[in-house]
Amino acid sequence: MRLPLLLSALVIAVCASPQPSAADPVTSLDWSDGDSGRADGVAFRLADVDAPETGGVGSRGGAKCERERELGYAARAFIATMTKGKTVIIIFNGEVDDFGRRVATITADGTDVGSAGIAAGHLRPYVFNGKRATMPKPQWCP
Repeated sequence: MRLPLLLSALVIAVCASPQPSAADPVTSLDWSDGDSGRADGVAFRLADVDAPETGGVGSRGGAKCERERELGYAARAFIATMTKGKTVIIIFNGEVDDFGRRVATITADGTDVGSAGIAAGHLRPYVFNGKRATMPKPQWCP
């Protein structure tokens, strides 16, 4: 299930640097889970974080246990609430993940969404150097 959001202002920038050189208005932001979604149909994944999976337990790309799914739904709700009605800026860093999603940093009213998710306990750090993880994937099941 995706959570469509109505935004007061949403900006998407395509660039490799932390500061956007150009931005285009975006009309929709849909979160598929706590670290990925679509902005005007463009699939993205938050840079340097991991969220618990919401897919069926045991399915390809799904949760490893039911507790992970529960945490995943809470993470998605947190991120959706954090970005709803806010000025959102999406900056793509030029990378594409293994699922074809563009890797991005997102701010909501100037607050980094990934960092806020980590601080709230809904996301965990998961840093990549290009296509290679620099740390083990976070475990969400006891």
